[in-house]
Amino acid sequence: MQKKIVLENGLEFHGTGFGADVEKVSELVFDTSAVGYQEVLTDLSYAGQMVVMAYPIIGSYGINDDDSETRQPAMGGLIVREYNDNPSNFRFTKTLAEEMEECGIPGIAGIDTRTLVHIIRTEGEQKVCITNANTPKETALELMKEWAPQKNIVAQVSCKKRWYARTPNHQYTVAVLDCGLKLSIVEQLKYLGCNVTVLPYNTTAEEILELDADGLFVTGGPGSPADATEVIETVRRLIGKMPILGTNLGHQVIALAFGAKTYKMKCGHRGTNHPIKNLLTNKVEVATQNHSHTIDKESLKNTGLTVTHINLLDDTVEGLENKEGTVLSVQYYPEITKTPTESHPFARFVKAMNIAKGETNNA
Repeated sequence: MQKKIVLENGLEFHGTGFGADVEKVSELVFDTSAVGYQEVLTDLSYAGQMVVMAYPIIGSYGINDDDSETRQPAMGGLIVREYNDNPSNFRFTKTLAEEMEECGIPGIAGIDTRTLVHIIRTEGEQKVCITNANTPKETALELMKEWAPQKNIVAQVSCKKRWYARTPNHQYTVAVLDCGLKLSIVEQLKYLGCNVTVLPYNTTAEEILELDADGLFVTGGPGSPADATEVIETVRRLIGKMPILGTNLGHQVIALAFGAKTYKMKCGHRGTNHPIKNLLTNKVEVATQNHSHTIDKESLKNTGLTVTHINLLDDTVEGLENKEGTVLSVQYYPEITKTPTESHPFARFVKAMNIAKGETNNA
């Protein structure tokens, strides 16, 4: 089926459709990952966004049953240079197109993705419409004028009721505030000996305290952090009452809870290859990113937060910590290793929970 995309600036790109045969308007962004398109497709931080994959060939290893980050993807669409519908991988159970069709996500192949990435980098992220090849450009432009991103999109992707994930011989209990949870985060917390209770985004501070959890994890998610007012208020009221770790959107929410400000970037960070300088160790780490907003560094003055990580590409804030070491956050997705170092965000979070448990027992 012949499809096209129309950009908000009026440019058109024609190609071949795959996935769901639907017309959709979304925000146009790009991802520089060379592998991991299944994780990209199922990352809820992409809700309402149409993603240009900078790597030219997508679909080569299909989709498997184990690596999805959510059971209900919410991506707006996928744009690729070349789509491979004949996967070669012993783990694959369906093709990328089949997965997208089941989830109602449209895709288009045969697009000059290098040009698209260049447009986004120079002009900034903008609206895009995927539609049939014969749709008049004026019609697509009118659809984009009428479309606006959902304000509190976290409410759309968060779980509707609490659920549990337990591990044998656990040492800690962690409450997870779901703003767009990646399932791999739950597995990482379980690996560290944590029983996990996943909670809807609008769970109150009082409800979390009733769980008697050892710590709070605030997940990543889509949209502007300033729209997640319930999450900001919950975090603000729990500061000093339990250790808190936030990633991605959770990192930005923590900054807002302390009184800092955030802003939308011209071109967000999305990919698996961002260089992050850890100011605690003075070493450079390569990290996975997915965000449109970042923290205003100047607004951190007098908040009590210290910058612990910076992005070497544009000097944006990638990590924060309060002076007590009980509230931590990183802008990236912290992948866990078999032996995480002392400076790893999860290791620091566990240390904070250990200290808090010791203080409680001594009391």
